[in-house]
Amino acid sequence: MTDRQSPALPGLPHFVLDGPASGSPVVLGPSVGTSLTVWEPQLPALARSHRVLRWDLPGHGGSPAGLVPLDGTATVADLAALVLRAADAQGWRSFAYAGISIGGAVGLHLATHFPERITALAVVCSSARFGEPATWSERAALVRAQGTEAMVPSRPGTWFAPAFASTPLGHALIEDLRAADAAGYAACCDALAAYDLRGALPMVAAPTLVVAGRDDPATPPAHAREIADAIPGSTLLEVAGAAHLAGVEKPETVTSALLAHFAPPSAGTDASRHAAGTRVRRAVLGLAHVDRATGRTTPFTARFQDFITRYAWGEIWTDETLDRRTRSCVTLTALVAHGHEAELALHVRAALTNGLSREEIGAVLLQTAVYCGVPAANSAFTVAQDVFDDLDRLDYEEEPAGPDGLDALVEPDTLEELAEPDGPDALAARPAPDAPADDPDAFPGQAPLPGDPADDQVDD
Repeated sequence: MTDRQSPALPGLPHFVLDGPASGSPVVLGPSVGTSLTVWEPQLPALARSHRVLRWDLPGHGGSPAGLVPLDGTATVADLAALVLRAADAQGWRSFAYAGISIGGAVGLHLATHFPERITALAVVCSSARFGEPATWSERAALVRAQGTEAMVPSRPGTWFAPAFASTPLGHALIEDLRAADAAGYAACCDALAAYDLRGALPMVAAPTLVVAGRDDPATPPAHAREIADAIPGSTLLEVAGAAHLAGVEKPETVTSALLAHFAPPSAGTDASRHAAGTRVRRAVLGLAHVDRATGRTTPFTARFQDFITRYAWGEIWTDETLDRRTRSCVTLTALVAHGHEAELALHVRAALTNGLSREEIGAVLLQTAVYCGVPAANSAFTVAQDVFDDLDRLDYEEEPAGPDGLDALVEPDTLEELAEPDGPDALAARPAPDAPADDPDAFPGQAPLPGDPADDQVDD
């Protein structure tokens, strides 16, 4: 099934839908200077079982340039917002995403800022930082002055081997560049100039495939390795004989990798529930906390960790009947009712991650005063206030709150020396010095963020 759609509402990019309406959704993002045509080699295979949405960047293909600011202030976040609007127009709560170059940067932004929306991520010939901002500002000025024709001579040899430019697809992509609106192209350069996601890469919880063209002069393999090294559990593929548009030049290799990466796990198995539970648990509670908990698993605690991940997170939290905001409200109420204050501190943080504001958390706790009792609510407000104070203190001191924003320390005296956590993921304070090393949820401290990359290649 194929149906082509133009924006029906203001603010939507031009996009095309392919594949069965019942297929699992996949969104494909292009590179600067190209259109959704860049994904044609992968489309037939992906559209057999997926509902595929390909979208055009502002000023490219069928998208108007004015979808993002044209005054030099456009950002990758602006582009990511376009993707979310297109997905919302389809009624997709979540979707898999693959993007090339700036399209991959959009995917990384979505995975770090809207983790509940991304079920799987593929980053193709992209980067967490595309070099010095001045280089992109210079390119934006060049294109504004001379148009995109100024970029045409340098694309063969950058996008693909020079000989490939004479093929039908190579020619079509070069013509897409010529046809691109200068203001829209320049705005994409502005977005890349302001883009630096290196410090946020450990926040990516979605299963991630990173693809590099071994001969890519724009984003050399070192850029892909930096991404893969920083994202826990990610997979790296280097494609021999491929430049920047690896999926165009070596379509079979890239298509096979995407099909395998986006294939749904076998439904109903313990392994599939455990995998799904791990993704949600890490997205809600934070990578550092969950990785520490699972990293301390012993033969004695292994069955308990499996139960938490497979059942609590893999069956209950993955059920889409309730969204995560609602589940946080329910969880906070249950923890208040049973007096599980240590676990409550952890889930106050999780509620913030799931989109609840501090005011909304306060409203939930106020309602518990009616149904759970004033003393229980009084204790809950103390716990929540201490969590907020701790987060504010870390912000004030300009200390990192951890890659997931959920593992900020709560000092022991903050919670009046609370008892040991009695739930599967409790976390309120640093453990006592004699805390057992195999405590599955002990909290020893902050995980460092990765260092700066050495490579500063900037082309796209």
